[in-house]
Amino acid sequence: QVQLVESGGGLVQAGGSLRLSCGASGRTVSGRTFSSYAMAWFRQAPGKEREFVAAISWIGGSTEYADSVKGRFTISRDNAKNTLYLQMNSLKAEDTAVYYCAASTVVIRSSRSDEYEYWGPGTQVTVSS
Repeated sequence: QVQLVESGGGLVQAGGSLRLSCGASGRTVSGRTFSSYAMAWFRQAPGKEREFVAAISWIGGSTEYADSVKGRFTISRDNAKNTLYLQMNSLKAEDTAVYYCAASTVVIRSSRSDEYEYWGPGTQVTVSS
């Protein structure tokens, strides 16, 4: 079974930076592992729906970002370490949310949450203004 665990969240002042990590373990029933998963970050603020943040493909490492984080956040992956990252710079109060990493074996890359089968428990990011 695939397991994802996020880390790196915390409290930071507006304008600051954080780097989130998502460690993956296990494999699918067909034997696929991290290097063959599309990966993404989503977030959910209190009282709001979960929203897409960034995604990275498992072929070629192409990336996609929500307009709200473009130019400030960078998604990357290290397949040798089975780890996904989200570098967040110039943080704003509106970035406050629980951040989730997600894995998909059915797409190359996607911004749709319903195309991701595996999810981590989330890590809280709080940006004080």
